[in-house]
Amino acid sequence: MAKPSGHPPFRADHVGSLLRPPVLRQAFRDHHAGKIDDTRFAEIQDQCIRDVVRMQEEVGLQVVTDGEFRRGSYWGRFVERIDGFVIKPAVFNFRDDHGHEVAFTAPYAERKLKRTQPLALDEFEFLRGITKATPKITLPAPSTMHFYRCTDFADKAAYGDAESFFADLTRIFREEIAGLVAAGCRYIQLDEVAVALLCDPAIRQKVEAAGESPDRLVDLYIESINDAVAGAPNDVVFGVHMCRGNFKGHYLAAGGYESVAERFFSNTRVNHFLLEYDTERAGDFAPLRFVKDKGVVLGLVSSKVPALESLDVLKRRTEEATRYIDSGRLAIGPQCGFASTVAGNPITDADERAKLALVANAARVIWGEHQ
Repeated sequence: MAKPSGHPPFRADHVGSLLRPPVLRQAFRDHHAGKIDDTRFAEIQDQCIRDVVRMQEEVGLQVVTDGEFRRGSYWGRFVERIDGFVIKPAVFNFRDDHGHEVAFTAPYAERKLKRTQPLALDEFEFLRGITKATPKITLPAPSTMHFYRCTDFADKAAYGDAESFFADLTRIFREEIAGLVAAGCRYIQLDEVAVALLCDPAIRQKVEAAGESPDRLVDLYIESINDAVAGAPNDVVFGVHMCRGNFKGHYLAAGGYESVAERFFSNTRVNHFLLEYDTERAGDFAPLRFVKDKGVVLGLVSSKVPALESLDVLKRRTEEATRYIDSGRLAIGPQCGFASTVAGNPITDADERAKLALVANAARVIWGEHQ
């Protein structure tokens, strides 16, 4: 596993998912309806990925992703490619600041899990071949496959407890990470939603009402990340994005990181954290005092709304964070991806580009260096 470097690899970073252009959104619909075949679908994805990689390079980023353009959602492809999963309704709802709620779905293990094909290797191999920047691959954290249905995450005949479920699941992650590393991937991000949700008192109450311990789950999810990255070479950088939910501008939870910070920041064996700090829902920077030997990407730019943040505000908020963590261990980015699903957030391509350019510029201004 990579040793903590004390800072993120880049002063400007982003979480990974990017707005799918109209032609790609239509291709997803046409492919699902059988109007185009796999070959044509892949051709459209390839061209859209080339375009979005060029955009990231043009705005000045040194790290790029494929925008998750081959995925229907940030975790959907993994359910499709891991034998044993099906989709069922989630027990939580997304909501916005106006009280509007949106239901969503969740993985469910109906039988023993097996990795019968690579999960993201093809994404990396294509991305590696079209950029001179550092390619980053994002993976849903193991907890993604467990938390959204709370205690009913698997058929009891397949998995009688969470420990046996995660034993199989984290082995699949280690196999996938080994394949990525063998292909040359050196920056992998795990998207961890469940631990961030467990900062929300309302969600903790719901978990307790289902007969589960929120604190036990936090420890279980930390252990699952550590098991997933175990054995990776020292030169592989692992980041963990902590997300409160991101779907068409909606979120799943509110609440600062304080209740999980000491355990999660101290015990999770990764290099750095990409944290949401775009609204008051995220709480203050005080939990950063527990980040001792790792870095933090401050998610100060919102991917949910079109309004462009002020550079002065970004500078001021970064300075506020240095009350708890040294500036040398900080970086800046959006708080989340721009499109955790094909539908994307309610902003335009121009908004997205402006926000990513702002992140790159802010990094140069704040740290006085080329990212």
